[in-house]
Amino acid sequence: MSEPTRPEWLLLGAGGQVGRELCRALQPLGQGVALTRAECDLSVPGAAEEMIARYEPGMVVNAAAYTAVDRAEEEPALARRINAEAVAEIAQACARHEVPLVHYSTDYVFDGTGESPFAEHDVTGPLGEYGRSKLAGEQAIADAGGRFLVLRTSWVYAAHGRNFVRTMLRLAAERDHLRVIDDQVGAPTWAATIADITALALFEWRRQAWDAQLSGIYHLSASDSVSWCGFAQAIFEEAANLGLLEATALPSVEAIPSSAYPQPARRPLNSRLSTQRLQTVFGIATPHWREALRVCLTSMRA
Repeated sequence: MSEPTRPEWLLLGAGGQVGRELCRALQPLGQGVALTRAECDLSVPGAAEEMIARYEPGMVVNAAAYTAVDRAEEEPALARRINAEAVAEIAQACARHEVPLVHYSTDYVFDGTGESPFAEHDVTGPLGEYGRSKLAGEQAIADAGGRFLVLRTSWVYAAHGRNFVRTMLRLAAERDHLRVIDDQVGAPTWAATIADITALALFEWRRQAWDAQLSGIYHLSASDSVSWCGFAQAIFEEAANLGLLEATALPSVEAIPSSAYPQPARRPLNSRLSTQRLQTVFGIATPHWREALRVCLTSMRA
């Protein structure tokens, strides 16, 4: 009897927004194994280590995370368990098995001061428990000593799941007027963009025999930036152009400051991320946020 084929990749968090897109985007890299939270729950100590040992994949991509930003203020231990302690276990297992790791982080590791895009080497300063747990995960990966890519992204949305785009489309059908924050600025990033660029980076990294010099943190977000209010207006305009919303019945949008919409967790006002390192090292340029939004909405219409 022949031995089972060793999978080229193991994906954790396959049921999430980015995970679902990665199931598609990673296919050209070869046969893989995609696990949802029901199959590998990072809140359970040792769960991910067990899967890495069982499958012995050629690479691990971790798209699983605790992402409830406000709830993390009430559940800091759970956020840290999933975003830091489990990530440490994954990174250590990858280092032991000598397989590269891809992990996703967030703009929330920064304090959001200034108006310039943050570079990978800029000083971090999370404002809340979610950001602190994600930063701890980054540090755990670096401490493990293996080969890794940490991809920081921002304002993720998809055609599925719970996200700002789908919420705005729903509210557009329910309300005549919306109040949306206008002093937080960042780059809305389509989950499919994240998945496709991850696959491209992995192709190139594998071509270079997993060169350890390429290990490190990279920013992966759409190009240019917009406020949440501007993003909402763009969603309505593009959706109306595509026939997803009735152009004559779009809600009016009122711009408000963050102070007018208090939330348990503070958000960075500046979530801009510089993607120059990604382009320099891997030769990958990210699409404009509005272009990606248009393609996403077109896929929803289809």
